[in-house]
Amino acid sequence: MRIRSLLLLSAVAACGGPPPPPAVAAVPSILAISADDLRRDVAAFSADSMRGRETGTPAATQAARFIAQRLLALGVEPAGDSMYFQRVPMVRQVHGPGTRFTVNTGTSTFTIPFGVEVGPLLNLGEGVPRPRRIADGELHFAGYGMSTMGRRDFDGIQPGKVIVMLHGAPASVTDTAVRRQLESQETLALRLQGAAQLRPAAIVILMTPGTSELYTQFLPDMLRGVSAPPGDQTTTDAQRPLPMIVLGVARAGSKLLPDGWPADENPQALTGRRFSGRVDVRNETFTGHNVVGIVRGTDARMNKTYVAYGAHYDHIGVQAFVTGDSIANGADDDASGSMTLLALAKSLSAARPRRSSLFVWHVGEEKGLLGSAWYVDHATVPADSIIAQINLDMIGRRGGATAQWNSAAQGASAADRVYVVGPRAAPNSQSRTLGAVLDTVNARQLRPLVMDHEWDSQTHPERIYERSDHYSYAKKGIPVVFLTTGLHEDYHKVSDEASKLDYEKMARIGSLLLELGTTLANREARPR
Repeated sequence: MRIRSLLLLSAVAACGGPPPPPAVAAVPSILAISADDLRRDVAAFSADSMRGRETGTPAATQAARFIAQRLLALGVEPAGDSMYFQRVPMVRQVHGPGTRFTVNTGTSTFTIPFGVEVGPLLNLGEGVPRPRRIADGELHFAGYGMSTMGRRDFDGIQPGKVIVMLHGAPASVTDTAVRRQLESQETLALRLQGAAQLRPAAIVILMTPGTSELYTQFLPDMLRGVSAPPGDQTTTDAQRPLPMIVLGVARAGSKLLPDGWPADENPQALTGRRFSGRVDVRNETFTGHNVVGIVRGTDARMNKTYVAYGAHYDHIGVQAFVTGDSIANGADDDASGSMTLLALAKSLSAARPRRSSLFVWHVGEEKGLLGSAWYVDHATVPADSIIAQINLDMIGRRGGATAQWNSAAQGASAADRVYVVGPRAAPNSQSRTLGAVLDTVNARQLRPLVMDHEWDSQTHPERIYERSDHYSYAKKGIPVVFLTTGLHEDYHKVSDEASKLDYEKMARIGSLLLELGTTLANREARPR
């Protein structure tokens, strides 16, 4: 805004007098990103009436319509395959009544409540074989599945057993950094790999108090999985080479654990106990929707190329009751990014740059980046016309590097911080120039943000580079930059409420990206 005003003043002086009224009227005026507008929109988009916006539910359709109606009111050009909507084929996994997990002690059979204490992992990711759906075997408790720090937790386990282990840190670990590593998702994957090599009938990993939030985060996908078509095409366990994998919560008195746990956490055979598991699931096809719009640029020579903005509008839906609440509103994740995109579309519509601005609200990010993966393969504009993609996901908090970040205690230190991912992590230095432009634009803000590159690496344990929709674009060679204010104690919980967001900080991020996008759209050169 300030630079444009100075250019206008220079033009007036050169003419020796005030410009005629038509010239003044022709100068577009930038609309500032308003914290009050963001507060209003996030409150509406993350309201209980939206039911957590989970992909595959009517609530997701409701959320997509909300965005499309706002785009229509703004006069944004439709760019889907059906007006603002791009149809995305999906497959929903629905559990039937036959899903059941039990422990037999010889005299009694105990049911382990499905969805409350345990849930099966049906899909471990793209290209990974499917776990089996039927398992039966004697229980063997493998402690923490460790072979370090003097522990040999896998010793003596024979093939065909059902291995139960804890995800967390032994009570003897007092070093905070070591405990954090032992409680990480990276170590969870290593525990799975170690157990799988023993050829068990099933692997049961139980979350300890330090990792119980992970179970909450995994649960929606275990209960209501969604995948890209054709979905799981296996018909028998003979086609599923991996053992059954079950996640759960460690509870004192559970028949999956030693009688003396938590005092007794030593590896041991649970003699006389036999686990039986059966997963009854069917596939249902349905159609999800990306929401796509274009603010057309002013330069006929350049306006068939695009600066793309993205956010995901889905969240994790309705959960188990926590202090009387069951709706995971997803105010930060990612109503914050979705509503900031609407604000950007409004501002760019009032002051259009030379190139066009492409806005995509992706469906199914929480289910595995499904909407963005579909979009880059079926883009509604030529994929090579997208010069850069700017992704916003969780930009509303004073967060940190882990989901245990305590905003109440540590928030002041993060008031100006935003995590930047892509300039360093993307392969072949494809996003380096884009990152440099971002840094330059940020430096000339009246109040620059602090750019944190802690996550900007393909090898960081949290693997944030691969966990949001920019990743789909980066895999196509498109320069990307992903901005987020980080994780926090309300991540993937019913407590992610609109009242906890820092709307002034959101507006600052939105203003930065407004200038970044305008700069990219007015440059002759692509950011390569």
